[in-house]
Amino acid sequence: MNIAHLLRRSALLHAHQPAVLQGGDVLWSYRDLGARAAALAGYLRAQCGVAPGDRVAIYAANAPEYLGALHAIVWAGAVSVPVNYKLHAKELAYVLADSGARVVLASQALASAAQEAGAMDAGLLVFGSDAYRAAVVHAPMEVCDRAPEDVASLFYTSGTTGRPKGVMQTHRNLLAMTACYFTDVDDVLPGDAMVYAAPMSHGAGLYNYAQVLRGGRHVVPVSGGFEPAELVQLAASVGQLTLFAAPTMVHRLVEHVQATSADVTGFKTIVYGGGPMYADDLRNAMAVMGNDRFVQIYGQGESPMTITALSRAHLADTAHPRWADRMASVGVAQSLVEVRVVDAQGQSVPTGETGEVVVRGDTVMPGYWNSPAATAQTLRNGWLYTGDTGSLDTDGFLTLKDRSKDVIISGGSNIYPREVEEVLLLHPQVHEVAVVGLRDAEWGEVVIAFLVAGGGPPIADTVLDALCLEHIARFKRPKVYRWVEALPKNSYGKVLKTELREWLR
Repeated sequence: MNIAHLLRRSALLHAHQPAVLQGGDVLWSYRDLGARAAALAGYLRAQCGVAPGDRVAIYAANAPEYLGALHAIVWAGAVSVPVNYKLHAKELAYVLADSGARVVLASQALASAAQEAGAMDAGLLVFGSDAYRAAVVHAPMEVCDRAPEDVASLFYTSGTTGRPKGVMQTHRNLLAMTACYFTDVDDVLPGDAMVYAAPMSHGAGLYNYAQVLRGGRHVVPVSGGFEPAELVQLAASVGQLTLFAAPTMVHRLVEHVQATSADVTGFKTIVYGGGPMYADDLRNAMAVMGNDRFVQIYGQGESPMTITALSRAHLADTAHPRWADRMASVGVAQSLVEVRVVDAQGQSVPTGETGEVVVRGDTVMPGYWNSPAATAQTLRNGWLYTGDTGSLDTDGFLTLKDRSKDVIISGGSNIYPREVEEVLLLHPQVHEVAVVGLRDAEWGEVVIAFLVAGGGPPIADTVLDALCLEHIARFKRPKVYRWVEALPKNSYGKVLKTELREWLR
């Protein structure tokens, strides 16, 4: 079944209900949204030559057009490639080349960057252009038949090699994820609204399907992103607001509410994930916003949004004797997946002991695009090896211990040290480098680079900043460069990043 049938169903069942809002203004009803998706799908098929299974990229910040584009791509039977709009043009070029994107849908602000990355070779359709306005009134097409095992989306997530890998998310994966939203995260009731303050290319966008299925409203902030004052105003004016946010966003929102004594009754649910939520921050958030508004989820692109969940009921049960432990956990396995903690041989470890977190179920990807070796390493005997370490308690609550892949999560975005290290090593006077994350109250973590000089005069931080900005996205650039005589290493010559983190402490 094509996941586009969710929108087709709601375009009939909820035809006159508001679907897409910009700020508090309704732009399109569900009938309008369905018609735009069907028309754009027809345009992609007839005018751009997009066939079932072809890849179509979206390179845009949050915008009302994003939702229609996402559904139009799968409506046409194609595969969406939602690209982080913060990526450098060189990084975008790699994603476009690796995915073989036939068409790129881009916002006006990013059109030139898309062209620089080679999007013209693939075909470029810019939101708001004459061509785009013609596309959304093109002759519509019926939803293309797709099998549950067909790929619906490619989600690019970097790995320890520094090269992004395309996670193949099938229609079955996304439908199972949507079912888990209802069973383990939240219900969508009449009049509910999802506000897209976090990037729609990531987890926030994935949650659109649950809202679409129930005819919920989709709110794109006028700012296009996360502004605490704007979110508080939207909660008051739109009401019944659900927000998916990184813990750093929750922290900033709570600070604003504390400082302004704002009314938060318009917030229905705040789902947080994408990084560690520190216990003190969560206690404060619940005290300020109410202890019945929060839900935590733990997932990966490889099992989108769906490994465990810590429900509002568990968080609100402060009288439970193990509430503090549960609050520090990431909850229990979601309903349609199994979760284990295993040793190096893949055997389950005893309760309370630490091992690697593995998961299987209908949400787990079939593999990485064009990367059989990485697929074989990550998927073993039907289980997804997450690269995260943790432990399970006697009630099935999972507590994460560390990220074995050394990923840095800053502002809800993943930063992989290897890709930053490789750029810094391009400078001839950088002999060695190791990148780690440092806890930060605002961003969760910030990037710190430890460098060993290779001779010559000292290198200014501004020179290294310019090198990074030439090759990678701005948010991946180190906040601090620390020069050392040597990096700590074990007997095999491997850099001990745990020791570097101790240096920082």
